Amino acid sequence: MKDDKGLYYYPFPQNKRVRMYVRQSGTSVEFRMWHADDPRLWEEHGWVAWEAIRQASAMYSGKNFDPKQAYDIRVARALIREDLKEKEK
Repeated sequence: MKDDKGLYYYPFPQNKRVRMYVRQSGTSVEFRMWHADDPRLWEEHGWVAWEAIRQASAMYSGKNFDPKQAYDIRVARALIREDLKEKEK
């Protein structure tokens, strides 16, 4: 999906009030979360490279949040790939 902020998917499909935006930056994929109930989240937290997320998730031991679900590199790459195809048309 795409809006004025960019490409996004729903990291928690049951909650459409949270979106994960993705973009290509050089050779890296970057992520940025937006939450309808917390507009400051977008302003206070910038884009985060997949490499940093991958390293941090290896150390994560929380039970209420799954970084691999929220930051899904396969979904991100598929969105970016589809967007590039659309732009080439």
